[in-house]
Amino acid sequence: MSLIVMKFGGSSVGSTERMQRVARRIADYKDAGHRVVVVVSAMGDTTDDLIDKSKELNPNPPAREMDMLLTTGEQISVSLLSMAIHSIGYQAMSFTGWQAGFRTDGVHSKARIRDIKPDRLFKALDEGNAVIVAGFQAMTDDGEITTLGRGGSDTTAVALAAAINADVCEIYTDVDGVYSTDPRVVKCARKLNEISYDEMLELANLGAAVLHPRAVEYAKLNNVRLVVRSSFTQNEGTSVKEEAVMEQGIVVRGIAFDKNVARISIAGVEDVPGVLAKVFGSLASNGIDVDIIVQSGVQDGKADFSFTVSQDDKERALRVVESISGEVPYRELSSEEDLVKVSIVGAGMVSNPGVAAKMFEAIYNLGVSIKMVSTSEIRLSCIIAAEPVQDVVRALHTAYGLDTAEQAFVGGPQDRR
Repeated sequence: MSLIVMKFGGSSVGSTERMQRVARRIADYKDAGHRVVVVVSAMGDTTDDLIDKSKELNPNPPAREMDMLLTTGEQISVSLLSMAIHSIGYQAMSFTGWQAGFRTDGVHSKARIRDIKPDRLFKALDEGNAVIVAGFQAMTDDGEITTLGRGGSDTTAVALAAAINADVCEIYTDVDGVYSTDPRVVKCARKLNEISYDEMLELANLGAAVLHPRAVEYAKLNNVRLVVRSSFTQNEGTSVKEEAVMEQGIVVRGIAFDKNVARISIAGVEDVPGVLAKVFGSLASNGIDVDIIVQSGVQDGKADFSFTVSQDDKERALRVVESISGEVPYRELSSEEDLVKVSIVGAGMVSNPGVAAKMFEAIYNLGVSIKMVSTSEIRLSCIIAAEPVQDVVRALHTAYGLDTAEQAFVGGPQDRR
């Protein structure tokens, strides 16, 4: 008998029919003798709909009230799923995040988990229940409701698996595993049987949406065995683990792209110590994450440099740089949108020469200019114009020998394409 955490995303419980399918899968695990804890997201587009409604009333709603609002989506899901399980003759009990013992810091909309006390969950399991927990949500020690940010249900599931020492944490979604790239873009994408935590973390950080980066970090830190599976099929999924077996001849394991990119350029800055520290220290203190940084050569004691931020942070980043112009004078401040970061990832890249050259050649052959480059031991990223990104991804997928003869599975049984 195993203790299994199952996490179902919004698409998996997006209708009563899909909710019933999930209930049946949970019942199958119960029939096999397993103890089951289920983490559920809000149904379908519920969260987006709630955000839209809030903005109709207030374009800048208070973060605390948004947390109060958005947590209702998951509470609807857990109660309905529990009812669906009861309807087919099995015991189930639903819990909010705070009832499940999740405690966080007080940062609304992107809280960090501080502690989990799952005593009530163990009691419910001992009574024979399938335990259904609302993802994405928690509470502070002084009773304030908080949310964990986008992808927070993944984080809830992995953190809970670590806290209860589960044998496995299964993440159910609308694809049947982790693919070499987005199967909606490349129909012949390769499904990976297994992938390392480090490779998955890079892909998640670089735009692959199948797992949230914080969830992968949690899994790696606590050695939680992760499996990514489809809620629509019984296909074997992808195992995320400490070390993964590399396929013969496959150096690049995955290709990711992120469209939420803006570039900011600062020209004519004095080339003196402390300039970069002041600029990026100010950005950091304002909660703005900087990704790629490139500095050009120095001419007449002046330097130019560029950096990328998320599109959402662009305007704030520009205001921060403008606010320190008295301390860091510059000749010109500019920004660029409609960019995308395309990245290749693979643990074998470091020991295989020519990987970068092949990427540059594939992009060049499409007549696309590379604006910025960033590397690590297992990752190479290029900033390019957004428009040709799908053509670039397909070209890279072919160049690195990742194409397969089979079509990837996406969505429900009627959604194969």
